[in-house]
Amino acid sequence: VAAAESAASLDSLGQSFVKLALALGEHDPAFVDAYHGPSEWADAAKADVRSLEQLQMDAQGLLISVARANADEETVRGAMLEKLIRTALTRIEMTQGEAFPFDEETRLLYDAVAPQYSIAEFDAAIADIDRLLPGDGPVYARVDEFRNSLAIPAEKLQVVFDAAIDECRARTLSHYDLPTKERFSLEFVTDKPWSGYNWYQGEFESLIQVNTDFPIIIDRAVDLGCHEGYPGHHTWNVILERDLLNEKGWVEYSVYPLFSPLSLIAEGSANYGIELAFPGEEKIAFERDVLFPLAGLDPADAATLEALNALREKLSHARNHIAREYLDGRIDREQAIEMFMKYRLEARDRAEQSVRFVETYRGYVLNYNLGRDLVAGYVERNSSDDENAWDAFETLLKTPLAASDI
Repeated sequence: VAAAESAASLDSLGQSFVKLALALGEHDPAFVDAYHGPSEWADAAKADVRSLEQLQMDAQGLLISVARANADEETVRGAMLEKLIRTALTRIEMTQGEAFPFDEETRLLYDAVAPQYSIAEFDAAIADIDRLLPGDGPVYARVDEFRNSLAIPAEKLQVVFDAAIDECRARTLSHYDLPTKERFSLEFVTDKPWSGYNWYQGEFESLIQVNTDFPIIIDRAVDLGCHEGYPGHHTWNVILERDLLNEKGWVEYSVYPLFSPLSLIAEGSANYGIELAFPGEEKIAFERDVLFPLAGLDPADAATLEALNALREKLSHARNHIAREYLDGRIDREQAIEMFMKYRLEARDRAEQSVRFVETYRGYVLNYNLGRDLVAGYVERNSSDDENAWDAFETLLKTPLAASDI
């Protein structure tokens, strides 16, 4: 009886959270990344826009209620729901003008704090890349020149991405049974602060958009195919809708609040999903043997690209360091651009896009790299071989765990 009462209480609180999230989305449009619940709830949020002060009081009341429910019976559902409500309260406060230091913001929103970094370690990786691609001029310029030589011609984008996503999907479906009606559509877009995005539509369908503002390098096809599609965002959203929303009736999973602990798992699993689907040398082998020829590129360059990417991976956390320094006011915008050029090996136009992303999404950047590390650690602790790794990964996708849980 107690368990049934607790579930009923969480059902009611979950419904209240969804309505709170939709109401907040009227003030903070990026907060609601996807919604596939009752249309009348979304219509009501638009028809009666509640003030931020009202939403703040509602969120505080919900926090008290869910804390009481969790005190009676702690569950993974209740623990995550409490974190989601706290996230909404934080975004309400930020929308009202409150500013948090980078580390406090990421702790409140994503349940995670990035470590402090040693610039010397980044410099060591840069020195290794300097030796891999010797020549005159700054290292980032040489990297940019080499990578741009491996850009997919515009007229080949569709065929290359189709092949990449088909392979990502086939590898995922060899391990997971997804609904037969799951599907996605692919669009190429421009003028975005991101390189790729999955807009989940509900009913097991996604819209995947790829930004063509800059040349798309051949290795991005598999990266985006896995990250945005299989076994990344599309797969994760399908599993949440099927297993948590439809089967368990956990209504809070009808909305995806972008600025929340869910995003660390979403982005971390999407990035780790690349190496899960293409372990060891399999990714570069597929690119060399299939995608390079499709794009009309020389497969002889694949080995150098693989070596470069292994070294660039050592710079993945530089993104967190630069964002923290910039958002906390220790460097200005121009210095942030220059740091992206040096430590992320980006030409100036790409570095400017990276700063735009930080200005738009702020501490969200840690979800990609710290999230990937935490997901990798979870999978490795809970598996002994490749098949077990897929099982552990699936458990993580369908269990509402936050950074502090894994």
